[in-house]
Amino acid sequence: MFRRVGVGSGGLTAAGDRAATVHTFSKGMGVAAPQIGVGRRVAIVRPAEGDAITLLNPVVVEESSGTDEQFEGCLSFFDVRGKVPRPRTLEVRHQDFGGQFQTTIFTDGLARLVAHEVDHLDGVLYVARMAPGSSTISVAEYKGTGQNWWYSPRSGA
Repeated sequence: MFRRVGVGSGGLTAAGDRAATVHTFSKGMGVAAPQIGVGRRVAIVRPAEGDAITLLNPVVVEESSGTDEQFEGCLSFFDVRGKVPRPRTLEVRHQDFGGQFQTTIFTDGLARLVAHEVDHLDGVLYVARMAPGSSTISVAEYKGTGQNWWYSPRSGA
């Protein structure tokens, strides 16, 4: 079990910076503390555009029933991609650096990135979320699909 503490994110930020020097993450990326051998409930999410988001002790409190299925990759096993169903909206309770709790609602691609990193904190890899009978594909095969994340407008929104 990971200790639930409000710690700095320097090691995670450095790991994300190192990864970004060797690959362009056009959809964004994230790093969870367990991926770099740190037993803390902390993750950094770096959206494709905008500032990095630090999640201290995040817990998903609600997720939408509306889902979509998109390809994901992972720094833990970088050479494959898999289609993963995820909720389009995710409500997450987490702490700020001052220890105060807050709740943030993430949507679409950002919800996917956050869900992926919270899964790491819960000991779940994206391949466990793939539909039964589906399998990963190589990065070369994935690049051949030409698929980027896309989201249709929400009905009733």
